Formats: sequence, structure tokens, C-alpha cells
Amino acid sequence: MFKKSLAAAATLLFLAASAHAQLTDTEQRIIAAVKQRTPAALELLEKSVRINSGTLNPEGVRAVGEIYRAELDALGFRTRWIDMPPDMKRAGHLVATQQGGQGKRVLLLGHLDTVFEKASSVPLWERQGDRVRGQGVNDMKGGDVIMIEALRALKTVGVLDRANIEIMFTGDEERGGQPLEVARADMVAMGKRADYALSFEGSARFDGVDTASIARRSSGGWTLRVKGKPAHSMGVFSAQSGYGAIYETARILNAFREQVIEPSLTFNPGLAFGGTNISYAEDTATASAFGKSNVIARDAEVLGDLRYLSPEQGERARQKMTAIVTTGNLAGTSATISFKESYPPMPPTEAGRQLADLYSKASQEAGLGRIGLLDPSLRGAGDVQFIAPHTVGIDGLGAAGRGSHTDDEDLEIASIERGAIRAAILIHRLTQPAAR
Repeated sequence: MFKKSLAAAATLLFLAASAHAQLTDTEQRIIAAVKQRTPAALELLEKSVRINSGTLNPEGVRAVGEIYRAELDALGFRTRWIDMPPDMKRAGHLVATQQGGQGKRVLLLGHLDTVFEKASSVPLWERQGDRVRGQGVNDMKGGDVIMIEALRALKTVGVLDRANIEIMFTGDEERGGQPLEVARADMVAMGKRADYALSFEGSARFDGVDTASIARRSSGGWTLRVKGKPAHSMGVFSAQSGYGAIYETARILNAFREQVIEPSLTFNPGLAFGGTNISYAEDTATASAFGKSNVIARDAEVLGDLRYLSPEQGERARQKMTAIVTTGNLAGTSATISFKESYPPMPPTEAGRQLADLYSKASQEAGLGRIGLLDPSLRGAGDVQFIAPHTVGIDGLGAAGRGSHTDDEDLEIASIERGAIRAAILIHRLTQPAAR
């Protein structure tokens, strides 16, 4: 893997140095092809957004997949649908392949599902001047359309057929099917074959500058369980009765805040409950507790989120948190903590920075301005993280919008054209023979 990253970095340095100060004739025709399709691209977006495809609506996810599959079939890709085991209750993934035998192998990532399930009251599609509000318009059907339109432009000018491209549209990015080792097995295999991975999650935009991501923090969690001695409250703080589970929980959480914090690391306690008897229903994310103010709490539990930028940072956090939980316990109490990682971290790399520079150069030479790098603390987790250990990746090549995952999720319509132009030029440059 180290040799692969060095080779990728060297290739990107060569590309950045040798790219023309002006666009080539082919690249100018790529831009014209994207612009000619701008109205049709918006129609394709509307067609896919008007289908509810919440993760738990497999029929809707597949329906969106069929729309994109037809587009990719028309471009000459070989497409197939990967079903997940029935007990996972997920729609599966759309995969497409183009083996042209030229240049580097590029993997493109998108997802078909949204956070808006069937019962959502959010409008499917609502045009608001130069913006569109709707279910998944920027997370990430806007990015899916950008990917397809970029590929269509390459096809139009006659350079797509020579490229080595694989595509995966996952059907469960927003709520990954369990176990994730099964849900992402095919993606990881594709990542191991790829020299570069381009992911089309939404592009954050600040002061008129679009951004991309070469680093994303992990997504996982922790569960803290605390025990105390149930007794009459008159004995609280005594050696015999102790402090109870809730005071010990407070000690631990405050120690986390004081001793574990470092840049790019967060560990949010999202739910805490305690008393004489407690229970938690995972399927509804609902906790219940029974207790009285004159009884020392016997049990307490905290469910938290943990995000870090590198495996080393994650290990430091786990060690510090475990030490706090298991040492210095208040009288009459004990505690345990367990951890779970869902999405691995994607730390920044030099090869990733070089890929971002090439993307920014493509944008600037197309007259669309530079691309900034987004602080990883401002972005959640995404599929590209599963393949980050195996290839050189960049994310945020999708549409610009606001309010992702909220009732007000929207999209800047002009960002579809901008994104497709940038992506098409970047893919073209990566898949040229000079990139060997």
C-alpha cells in the first residue's frame, strides 16, 4: 500500500506539472457538452428525486437505481445489481464497469438512498428560483447526476470508451446494512483495484468557494455502563452506601471533557439515563428509567458518539476513556465502557493533497475558481472511508446545497453544471496515457 501511495503521488505531481495552462481542444469540447446538457441534467435530477428512496424503502432505492442504470447502459457501461442477504433488509448496490485499457483505474462512488423515509413530510421536489428543495437533492442525488453527466460529456467527445472506470452506487449509505463487512465487501474489492477514488457527496461552499475533502473522521460509538449500591439517600457519600451510579457517571463524563479532548476528536454523550431500574430499546432508540429521589441510583447508562481522524488518534481516545472509567471510581461504584466503529477514519495523505490540487487546477482552468479543502470536523462519515486504506481518494465532488438531512435540504441548481465540468476534466486527465 505504501508503494502504491508513492506511485500515485508521483503520478499526480507529473500531471499537475504537465497540465496545460490552457484547456485542450478536447477539454473545451467537454465543457461545451456539459453545458449543452444543463436543462436535461436538471430533468434527470428531478426524475430521480421525485422517487422516495429512504434507506428502508428498498423498492424506491431500486427504482432510482434503475433510472441511473439506464443512463449508464446507454453510455456503454456493463451494469449489474448486487443484492444483499434478505435479513439485512437493504436494497443492494448498482455497479457499472468500463474497461478501456487506458490510463489509471478510477472508481466513482455515489449512493441511491436518502435519510427521508416513506412517511417523510418533506416535499419530494420544490423549485425555488435558482435553488431546489427536496428529498436528497444534495445528499446525494445531485452528486449522482453530476457523475453521470460528466461521463456523458466524455462519451460525447469520444474519450470515455478508452478509460478504465468502475462505479458503485450504494443503496444503504445513510443506514448501512449489518454487518458492514458484508455490505461493503464489494466496494472494498473495487477500491483495492483502483488507483484513485472520486466520491460525489455534496460540496460545501463558503464565500463563493466550493470545497472538497481528502480527510473524513470515523463514525462509531461507545456505551458506558455504571453500577452503584441501591440504598436510602440519607447515606449518600458515606463509605457504606457510596455515591451511586449517577454521581459516578457525572464524574466520568466530566473527566472525558477535561482529559480526552484534542483537535479533530469528538465524543458526544447523546443519551444518558439512570435510576433504580433502567432499560433501552435499540429499535426505537428509547430509554426508560424508574427511580426515586430518596433512593441512591443503582444503574446508569450513556450512549455516545466517537469520531477521530486517524487510527492512532482513535486508539489514544479509547485508552484514555477506558482508564478514566476503570480507575478512580467513587465509593460503592464500578463502571465499564465498550466501543464500536462503523466507518473507519480517512486521514489526510500527501497523495490525497496532490489529487485535490489536480482537481482544483481543473476547476481554475475551466474558469470555475479554486477548490478549497474542507475541515474534516465539518463533515460526517461517508462510503469513501471504507476504501481509503487501499487507494487515493477525494470526496465532495457533488452538488452545493444547504440543510443536508433536514426538512430544508436544498441544492444550488448551477452547481450541477459546475460539478460536471470539473469532474469530467479531472476524470479525463486521470485516464490519459500520461497518467500511467
